[in-house]
Amino acid sequence: MTSDDLQARTDAVRALESEFSELITRMRRILTENAARVSPGMLPGAYKVFTTIVRHENISQSALADLLVLDKGQLSRAVRELEKLGLIQRTPDPEDRRASILSPTAHGLERLAAARAPQENSLLTVLEEWPIDEIHSLTRLLNALQTGITPSA
Repeated sequence: MTSDDLQARTDAVRALESEFSELITRMRRILTENAARVSPGMLPGAYKVFTTIVRHENISQSALADLLVLDKGQLSRAVRELEKLGLIQRTPDPEDRRASILSPTAHGLERLAAARAPQENSLLTVLEEWPIDEIHSLTRLLNALQTGITPSA
């Protein structure tokens, strides 16, 4: 690789990093707004815990901690808050009675749907004019970046 090639690659990666930074800032804003719509004062971290429980439908607290890379104390506080708000419920784990399975309540699912409604179609709107092949390419490339696998052409 020539020094020009290396500089071009470095410049491209820096531009990508800048775009990701802007995207992350926008996503944080959306998560904060959604959290407040689910329950005024809810922190984005609790919202992330909640949406992860919803996505998995039934998940143990230890699996959730591993998935979100949270310490058990941090997670326990968020779970207690979500349970107090009636957004999730705990049921005994049939395989380990000392553990609990976390799942969303009907009320929690309703609150989440209402919170997401304002920007539910925003990604569809943004991508409305994109060719479907480009959407698939972006998905494939983001997955490759996220997993650390070199994308195929």
